[in-house]
Amino acid sequence: MNKRTYKSKELIKRFLPYFKPYTKTLVMDLFCAALTTVCEIVLPMIIRKITNTALVDVALLTVSMILRLGLLYFVLRIIDSFANYYMSNTAHVMGAKIETDMRKDAYAHLQMLSNTYYNNTKVGQIMGRITNDLFDITEFSHHCPEEFFIATVKILVSFLILSRINIWLTVIIFALVPIMIVVCRKINKKMKSAFKEQRHQIGELNANIEDSLLGQKVVKAFANEDAENEKFNVGNRKFLSIKTYTYHLMGIFHTSTRIFDGLMYLAVIIGGGLFLIKGKILPGDMVAYVMYVSTLIATIRKIIEYTEQFQRGLTGIERFIEIIDADIEIFDEPDAQDANDLKGDIVFENVSFEYPDDHNIVFKNLNLKIKSGEKLAIVGPSGGGKTTLCNLIPRFYDITDGKITIDGKDIKKYTLKSLRKNIGMVQQDVYLFSGTIYENIAYGKIGATMEEVVAAAKRAGADEFINELKDGYHTYVGERGVKLSGGQKQRISIARVFLKDPEIIILDEATSALDNESEYLVAKSLNELAKGRTTLTIAHRLSSIKNADRILVLTNEGIVEEGNHDTLLAKKGLYYDFYTRANEIK
Repeated sequence: MNKRTYKSKELIKRFLPYFKPYTKTLVMDLFCAALTTVCEIVLPMIIRKITNTALVDVALLTVSMILRLGLLYFVLRIIDSFANYYMSNTAHVMGAKIETDMRKDAYAHLQMLSNTYYNNTKVGQIMGRITNDLFDITEFSHHCPEEFFIATVKILVSFLILSRINIWLTVIIFALVPIMIVVCRKINKKMKSAFKEQRHQIGELNANIEDSLLGQKVVKAFANEDAENEKFNVGNRKFLSIKTYTYHLMGIFHTSTRIFDGLMYLAVIIGGGLFLIKGKILPGDMVAYVMYVSTLIATIRKIIEYTEQFQRGLTGIERFIEIIDADIEIFDEPDAQDANDLKGDIVFENVSFEYPDDHNIVFKNLNLKIKSGEKLAIVGPSGGGKTTLCNLIPRFYDITDGKITIDGKDIKKYTLKSLRKNIGMVQQDVYLFSGTIYENIAYGKIGATMEEVVAAAKRAGADEFINELKDGYHTYVGERGVKLSGGQKQRISIARVFLKDPEIIILDEATSALDNESEYLVAKSLNELAKGRTTLTIAHRLSSIKNADRILVLTNEGIVEEGNHDTLLAKKGLYYDFYTRANEIK
């Protein structure tokens, strides 16, 4: 995850383009915001007019004048009501749309990030960033321009009107505003840091909860409920500690603003009283002055109170941008073309690879040719690079040096989407989505008909057990397919690949976690799947690859042995040792 620190100005600059599709709504919102300020600005002037007129000569204060002023204020209130409705309704919807747009962009960007990113980032943190962290965006995008615009209008108009009443008293009061701003900014910096830490910790809690709940069978099997509770409580208490510190800062913040409020009112009482004694200000002017100062203080207080929401919004934007700024390490080259009608000839030419995060070297100058339709098996010790080698073909990782070609063309010259559409993978750890069996098989070909799904299931040997289920193909499989056995899940994953109908098949220890009966059924399905396709099989159970056209023994030193089953046994090398040990275990 990107650890860079962003300044508030940069965050706002990066956020502003999201207003572009809603420019008309934003302009209308600010216009309505201006209308709502009219009542507050005009009311003190009305009271001033009535008071000063009565003090000069009460006879001048006619019913007609009062009714006209009352009507003016009533009309302004009607306008204010409609303007406020627009701000509360349409402008809030604008904020929700901006939040939706940002979440869409974040999710789309996540789809393009490489395995390296996900290997180093907790899913709970990612989920927090695209859900909870963006909740505050609705309020931020609506209120931020609105509140600052209203504040600017009120402060400027108040300053101009108050200056006309008494410039010196106005200067005294407004001299306190810069001091208040400096103090508030210092506290705000600390609040921003605290809010970010708070968001990070809630992400850690989410990751902890997800990890524990997904592994609840292991937790129960080892009777470690107390240990999980304590682990959660540690994170929960840390979150409380961070939140307590945040509220401490908020307390200081609000206390500071109340002190400045008091100082402003004190200046009005003392300064205004003295000017009133000396005749420098009329009683009506004094009343209007107090009302304008009240409006000014209320405006500043509202902005200050909004600061908490503002900081939450900035924190959400920052954590969003950290996702958007995560590097897309694997992407289409400018001249990439679609991979159509591949035959499946795969060549590794002097391929070197090291993981980009820890720079762990896996291969150096590896060379390998796989013919179209060939059934190639890869065996070797754990950590020898078997899975990594297969992951390089669909470009889950990009090689450090050398070249991988399919049908004589560098795989980087194929678009990622088309390349991966031509490669089918069946893995040991089958992932089924929460949904029905039909939906999980149809994932191999979006929009597939029921007839196509059934045909794929029959070829995978899954149709029989599916029809025995109560709801057949509409059976809900549960989260990660928990309602099905390992063999059933594996056959559904094979049906998914049948439906995809790729030219290249990668089988990554697809039967190693199954019992003998399930292994037999799945192996039968895999043999059907491999017919006429280039097939790479990673296997721990060597009995499952006896009939492979060619077997590679891959270690940290590279490809150390190569040949069919009988040839490798005759060599009495590493493969022979693997095979002999496997038979001894049996």
